[in-house]
Amino acid sequence: MLKLHVLASGSRGNAAVVVNDRTGEGVLVDCGICKRAFFETAEAVGFDVAGLRAVVVTHDHGDHVKGLGVVLRGLAKAGVRPAVYASEAVLAASAPLREAVASVGACCQVFEAGDRLELAGMTLRPFPTSHDAAASFGFRFEETASSDAAPSQALGGDVLGYMTDTGIVTEEAWEALAGVRLLALESNHDARMLATGPYPYPVKQRIASARGHLSNKQAAEALARLVHEGLEQVVAMHVSQENNTYRLPRETLAAALDAAAPELSDRVRVSVAFQDRPITIA
Repeated sequence: MLKLHVLASGSRGNAAVVVNDRTGEGVLVDCGICKRAFFETAEAVGFDVAGLRAVVVTHDHGDHVKGLGVVLRGLAKAGVRPAVYASEAVLAASAPLREAVASVGACCQVFEAGDRLELAGMTLRPFPTSHDAAASFGFRFEETASSDAAPSQALGGDVLGYMTDTGIVTEEAWEALAGVRLLALESNHDARMLATGPYPYPVKQRIASARGHLSNKQAAEALARLVHEGLEQVVAMHVSQENNTYRLPRETLAAALDAAAPELSDRVRVSVAFQDRPITIA
């Protein structure tokens, strides 16, 4: 089974670990938090960093990469040297990312949308999102069957979908997020709060644009389309502390489930990821 530890999620810094519970191995998605926060939250959720096998980077913005260098150096001191995976465009656009990799001599691998990455007993499938970055991606994580699994168990492993930092749900995203058991879905802002809030008008336009962030309403509409009998948990991601509350995404997503699949709404748990404390969905 797969497990998601969201160590931090929001405009000040993002980091999450997807874990193959069978092996204890994990993949870090982004690292926009400091070394202390990374190690403390990993310990708090019970993840042994010795099992970290790779880091995958969604895009080049600072809240997703600014902590990677200090974290990689801290891991190296502990004898842990995960490989780093990013797209060529993201590597070219992010000096902090390149410096982080170089600071520990990390193995750096380039990926593009549609690739198949075999990491930590999981298959990762990157898909493009729509964001104002050099390039941006979400990921579909599929559990890889163990070598001693019976033939009848070789297919149909656990699946997790991860998508943040996108202004729309791309066609590739619809395909990649279909049929997942665990869904990490951006629910960044409340449209009314954004419109009446303190941000300058150009920033409001950027956030609400097709290359910005999903609103609570957009996330709810996406969930209504993605819900299926095998979906068990949804976690609202990248919730704005200025243009949202932690209550609104949960209520909006729960209401979408009630309307789209009332027979499933009691079986699908809706959670919210926080900026300042970790959360686990499994």
